[in-house]
Amino acid sequence: MASGSGSKNDFRRKWDKGKPVPPVKRELLRHRDYKVDLESKLGKTIVITKTTPQAEMGGYYCNVCDCVVKDSINFLDHINGKKHQRNLGMSMRVERSSLDQVKKRFEVNKKKLEEKQKEYDFEERMKELREEEEKAKAYRKEKQKEKKRKAEEDLNFEDDDEMAAVMGFSGFGSSKKGH
Repeated sequence: MASGSGSKNDFRRKWDKGKPVPPVKRELLRHRDYKVDLESKLGKTIVITKTTPQAEMGGYYCNVCDCVVKDSINFLDHINGKKHQRNLGMSMRVERSSLDQVKKRFEVNKKKLEEKQKEYDFEERMKELREEEEKAKAYRKEKQKEKKRKAEEDLNFEDDDEMAAVMGFSGFGSSKKGH
Protein backbone atom coordinates (compact mmCIF):
# COMPACT_ATOMS: atom_id res chain seq x y z
CA MET A 1 0.00 0.00 0.00
CA ALA A 2 1.70 3.07 -1.20
CA SER A 3 -0.60 5.98 -0.50
CA GLY A 4 -3.60 4.21 0.94
CA SER A 5 -6.10 6.33 -0.98
CA GLY A 6 -8.13 3.40 -2.21
CA SER A 7 -7.66 0.94 0.63
CA LYS A 8 -10.36 -0.11 3.08
CA ASN A 9 -8.16 0.70 6.07
CA ASP A 10 -8.09 4.43 5.30
CA PHE A 11 -10.08 6.16 8.06
CA ARG A 12 -9.24 9.72 7.12
CA ARG A 13 -12.10 12.06 6.29
CA LYS A 14 -12.54 13.00 2.70
CA TRP A 15 -14.16 16.39 2.20
CA ASP A 16 -16.37 17.01 -0.80
CA LYS A 17 -14.52 19.94 -2.30
CA GLY A 18 -16.65 19.98 -5.44
CA LYS A 19 -19.54 22.17 -4.23
CA PRO A 20 -18.92 24.96 -1.67
CA VAL A 21 -21.49 25.42 1.08
CA PRO A 22 -22.90 28.97 1.13
CA PRO A 23 -22.49 30.74 4.49
CA VAL A 24 -25.61 31.26 6.56
CA LYS A 25 -26.82 34.86 6.35
CA ARG A 26 -27.72 36.17 9.82
CA GLU A 27 -29.17 39.46 10.98
CA LEU A 28 -26.98 42.04 12.64
CA LEU A 29 -27.16 42.22 16.43
CA ARG A 30 -29.88 44.54 17.76
CA HIS A 31 -31.06 45.47 21.23
CA ARG A 32 -33.96 43.66 22.91
CA ASP A 33 -37.45 45.05 22.54
CA TYR A 34 -38.62 43.38 25.77
CA LYS A 35 -37.64 43.60 29.43
CA VAL A 36 -35.86 40.61 30.94
CA ASP A 37 -37.82 39.43 33.99
CA LEU A 38 -35.35 38.58 36.73
CA GLU A 39 -37.40 39.64 39.76
CA SER A 40 -40.40 37.33 39.34
CA LYS A 41 -38.73 34.33 41.01
CA LEU A 42 -36.87 36.34 43.63
CA GLY A 43 -37.52 35.08 47.17
CA LYS A 44 -39.95 32.33 46.13
CA THR A 45 -39.78 28.69 47.12
CA ILE A 46 -40.69 26.01 44.59
CA VAL A 47 -41.17 22.30 45.25
CA ILE A 48 -39.55 20.28 42.47
CA THR A 49 -40.40 16.64 41.81
CA LYS A 50 -39.24 14.18 39.18
CA THR A 51 -42.28 14.93 37.05
CA THR A 52 -41.86 18.72 37.12
CA PRO A 53 -41.43 20.08 33.58
CA GLN A 54 -38.04 21.54 32.78
CA ALA A 55 -39.49 25.02 32.26
CA GLU A 56 -40.80 25.08 35.86
CA MET A 57 -37.68 23.70 37.55
CA GLY A 58 -35.39 25.80 39.69
CA GLY A 59 -33.53 28.57 37.92
CA TYR A 60 -34.26 30.49 34.76
CA TYR A 61 -35.54 28.70 31.66
CA CYS A 62 -34.59 29.81 28.14
CA ASN A 63 -37.27 28.64 25.73
CA VAL A 64 -35.16 29.54 22.67
CA CYS A 65 -32.28 27.24 23.61
CA ASP A 66 -34.35 24.88 25.79
CA CYS A 67 -32.00 25.06 28.76
CA VAL A 68 -32.16 25.94 32.45
CA VAL A 69 -29.69 28.38 33.99
CA LYS A 70 -29.32 28.36 37.77
CA ASP A 71 -28.97 32.07 38.62
CA SER A 72 -29.75 35.51 37.21
CA ILE A 73 -26.18 36.51 36.36
CA ASN A 74 -25.60 33.37 34.31
CA PHE A 75 -29.01 33.84 32.68
CA LEU A 76 -28.02 37.33 31.54
CA ASP A 77 -24.70 35.98 30.28
CA HIS A 78 -26.57 33.27 28.37
CA ILE A 79 -29.06 35.71 26.81
CA ASN A 80 -26.24 37.98 25.66
CA GLY A 81 -24.06 35.07 24.53
CA LYS A 82 -23.19 33.76 21.11
CA LYS A 83 -25.15 30.50 21.31
CA HIS A 84 -28.43 32.20 22.24
CA GLN A 85 -28.00 34.93 19.62
CA ARG A 86 -27.28 32.33 16.93
CA ASN A 87 -30.43 30.43 17.92
CA LEU A 88 -32.33 33.69 17.47
CA GLY A 89 -30.83 34.01 13.98
CA MET A 90 -28.45 36.87 14.72
CA SER A 91 -24.73 37.21 14.32
CA MET A 92 -22.61 38.93 16.95
CA ARG A 93 -21.83 41.80 14.57
CA VAL A 94 -23.25 45.23 15.24
CA GLU A 95 -24.40 47.69 12.61
CA ARG A 96 -21.96 50.55 12.25
CA SER A 97 -23.48 53.90 13.13
CA SER A 98 -23.01 56.88 10.86
CA LEU A 99 -21.99 60.29 12.13
CA ASP A 100 -25.51 61.63 11.64
CA GLN A 101 -27.02 58.82 13.73
CA VAL A 102 -24.59 59.51 16.56
CA LYS A 103 -25.34 63.25 16.49
CA LYS A 104 -29.08 62.59 16.58
CA ARG A 105 -28.66 60.25 19.54
CA PHE A 106 -26.64 62.89 21.41
CA GLU A 107 -29.36 65.49 20.74
CA VAL A 108 -32.10 63.18 22.01
CA ASN A 109 -30.15 62.35 25.17
CA LYS A 110 -29.36 66.02 25.76
CA LYS A 111 -33.06 66.94 25.50
CA LYS A 112 -33.99 64.20 27.97
CA LEU A 113 -31.36 65.46 30.42
CA GLU A 114 -32.61 69.06 30.13
CA GLU A 115 -36.22 67.95 30.75
CA LYS A 116 -35.15 66.11 33.90
CA GLN A 117 -33.33 69.17 35.18
CA LYS A 118 -36.35 71.41 34.55
CA GLU A 119 -38.69 69.04 36.36
CA TYR A 120 -36.50 68.84 39.45
CA ASP A 121 -37.74 71.19 42.17
CA PHE A 122 -35.95 71.07 45.51
CA GLU A 123 -38.84 72.27 47.70
CA GLU A 124 -41.29 69.87 46.11
CA ARG A 125 -38.87 67.01 46.56
CA MET A 126 -38.38 67.87 50.24
CA LYS A 127 -42.15 67.96 50.71
CA GLU A 128 -42.48 64.51 49.12
CA LEU A 129 -39.73 63.15 51.36
CA ARG A 130 -41.46 64.54 54.47
CA GLU A 131 -44.75 62.95 53.42
CA GLU A 132 -43.07 59.61 52.85
CA GLU A 133 -41.38 59.89 56.25
CA GLU A 134 -44.69 60.65 57.95
CA LYS A 135 -46.33 57.68 56.23
CA ALA A 136 -43.50 55.43 57.39
CA LYS A 137 -43.82 56.73 60.98
CA ALA A 138 -47.58 56.18 60.95
CA TYR A 139 -47.11 52.67 59.60
CA ARG A 140 -44.54 51.83 62.28
CA LYS A 141 -46.80 53.31 64.98
CA GLU A 142 -49.76 51.25 63.75
CA LYS A 143 -47.62 48.11 63.74
CA GLN A 144 -46.52 48.82 67.30
CA LYS A 145 -50.13 49.34 68.43
CA GLU A 146 -51.11 46.09 66.73
CA LYS A 147 -48.25 44.31 68.51
CA LYS A 148 -49.40 45.73 71.88
CA ARG A 149 -53.00 44.67 71.22
CA LYS A 150 -51.89 41.12 70.44
CA ALA A 151 -49.73 41.02 73.57
CA GLU A 152 -52.66 42.24 75.71
CA GLU A 153 -54.95 39.62 74.17
CA ASP A 154 -52.43 36.94 75.03
CA LEU A 155 -52.21 38.16 78.63
CA ASN A 156 -55.97 38.36 79.01
CA PHE A 157 -56.40 34.61 78.97
CA GLU A 158 -57.18 34.93 82.70
CA ASP A 159 -60.51 36.58 81.87
CA ASP A 160 -62.06 33.26 81.14
CA ASP A 161 -62.54 32.18 84.78
CA GLU A 162 -65.19 29.60 84.04
CA MET A 163 -62.94 27.76 81.61
CA ALA A 164 -60.09 27.90 84.12
CA ALA A 165 -62.36 26.42 86.83
CA VAL A 166 -63.47 23.61 84.51
CA MET A 167 -59.87 22.81 83.67
CA GLY A 168 -58.92 22.78 87.32
CA PHE A 169 -57.08 26.08 87.50
CA SER A 170 -58.15 28.21 90.38
CA GLY A 171 -54.97 30.18 90.58
CA PHE A 172 -51.39 29.61 91.40
CA GLY A 173 -51.40 30.52 95.03
CA SER A 174 -51.49 34.26 94.60
CA SER A 175 -54.10 36.16 96.49
CA LYS A 176 -53.65 39.26 94.36
CA LYS A 177 -56.45 40.19 92.00
CA GLY A 178 -55.31 42.19 89.02
CA HIS A 179 -58.79 43.49 88.14
